[in-house]
Amino acid sequence: MPAEASDVPEEPPGGALRKVARVVLLDPQDRILLLHGHEPDDPADDWWFTPGGGLEGDETRAEAALRELAEETGITDVALGPVLWRRRCSFPFAGRRWDQDEWYYLARTTQTETRAVALTELERRSVAGARWWTCRELTRARETVYPTRLAELLRRLLDEGPPPRPEALDTEIA
Repeated sequence: MPAEASDVPEEPPGGALRKVARVVLLDPQDRILLLHGHEPDDPADDWWFTPGGGLEGDETRAEAALRELAEETGITDVALGPVLWRRRCSFPFAGRRWDQDEWYYLARTTQTETRAVALTELERRSVAGARWWTCRELTRARETVYPTRLAELLRRLLDEGPPPRPEALDTEIA
């Protein structure tokens, strides 16, 4: 089923990258929250990813991170921290190519119950749920996880704390 016109984000002007804010959300046990996504018409083509999405209007990336987290998980009791990582990526999804400039914010919460409260039609057709992962579980996972080095990055974050300035991750093109 094709995406509705209002469901697909506007193309950035002049081939610009879509600006995206993502959240590395940790609970008091240092578990990370990931969403389980899949191609809208093929649930077997699946992966795990951090909450987040594109900026709307003139909102800042931090504002977008908190809005997207609330919409996708219902979690609003959040202490938003620094930007940990920046990544450029390009991938096919829902019949089009997405070219994104993603910023990953560290955030902490004690609120661990999740409930999607404001998903777009495309998200309703492509997000199958959420799960809290320990670093050990993430390291041992056989599932696809984005960014692809997330287990290693999380281990370093937990061992060393946030980097002094955002780390540029390798560009990922699928």
